[in-house]
Amino acid sequence: MLSNSPSPIGGVQRTVMTSKPDRFMQKALELARVGLGRTAPNPPVGAVVVRDGRIVGEGFHPAAGEPHAEIFALRKAGTLARGAELYVTLEPCCHTGRTGPCTEAIIDAGIAKVHVGVVDPNPQVAGKGLIRLQDAGIEVSEGLHEPECRRLIAPFAKHLQSGLPYIVYKAAMTLDGQTAAASGDSKWISCEKSRHLVHVLRNQVDGIIVGSGTVNADNPKLTTRLQVPGRDPVRIVLDGSLSTSPRADVYSRSSVAASILVTAADHVSEKLQPYLAAGIEVVRVKRHTAGLDLKEAMAELGRKNLQYLLLEGGSKLAAAMLQAELVDRMMVFVAPKLIGGEGRGLFSGAGVDVISHAYKLKRLETRQVDCDILVEGEVHYVHRPD
Repeated sequence: MLSNSPSPIGGVQRTVMTSKPDRFMQKALELARVGLGRTAPNPPVGAVVVRDGRIVGEGFHPAAGEPHAEIFALRKAGTLARGAELYVTLEPCCHTGRTGPCTEAIIDAGIAKVHVGVVDPNPQVAGKGLIRLQDAGIEVSEGLHEPECRRLIAPFAKHLQSGLPYIVYKAAMTLDGQTAAASGDSKWISCEKSRHLVHVLRNQVDGIIVGSGTVNADNPKLTTRLQVPGRDPVRIVLDGSLSTSPRADVYSRSSVAASILVTAADHVSEKLQPYLAAGIEVVRVKRHTAGLDLKEAMAELGRKNLQYLLLEGGSKLAAAMLQAELVDRMMVFVAPKLIGGEGRGLFSGAGVDVISHAYKLKRLETRQVDCDILVEGEVHYVHRPD
């Protein structure tokens, strides 16, 4: 079913899709996800050209500076694009950056109708692309699979609006809420399929964050290990006291991924030399009584165009990041196991005093992964609007 609603810009009427899920936009979303973790500072975008109910062109944005998804799709469609429909996860751009405006390429190709998943939050576009297409006589529909399209660009949108990266906290816990035994052993709480999903996510993010405690206890590599080709994200260690060894696996040059050490700004240069000599990039931020200034640390990472980060640190770092309101999404694997005794919880340190102050997850998703249950949701902070 279609319904008309006024545009927030210029009062232009736009057709908003309210139909059941559409397989062509689903395909565009699938294509867009191929670019996850590779497009910053641009968002991942997918597009397909459809003629007579058949896909005749498809594409995704592979990296900043490369053509946008619409251009690849139009090139593959060739002359079949004239009179066809275009499905694209994000509003086509109407300005010139590293590449030309996609709106003009769409108009020149003779596309008759454009289906857009979500309006671009970039003020340079923000509805102007839709208006340009309509002014050229192209029919435009907006909002097809909007929740999925909006989630796809969530890291881009947050970074654009705040300069901070979008952070997903991933953890595995038992039915009694433990992430490790009292000894610290945690291998493996989750099942093999759950761990595979984590590596899929590592392949999609810009970087992985851990604290010094995790590095010293587990000596993780933080690489992507998949049967299909993948790539390693940037490995980020928060270590205010420089307790980690510059020879730790997370800093290894055997991975093509860079390693970043975030530490306190008051360290003398001589203490940092072993890390610099090992080829580790050092970021220095203020230190407070409770530890590193996490907001400043995340802002520094944002300046490096790291938009989408996976937090895999321990309970202490996770709690600090949550309290600083830096965690955007939770991804918790619940395994059908019980540890009992004095194990380790999901978060450490002081929590809320009353249940009404508890952090809540919004837009909740649950699914079974082999024997585990995966619970995902966006973290809602009380004073923030939904």
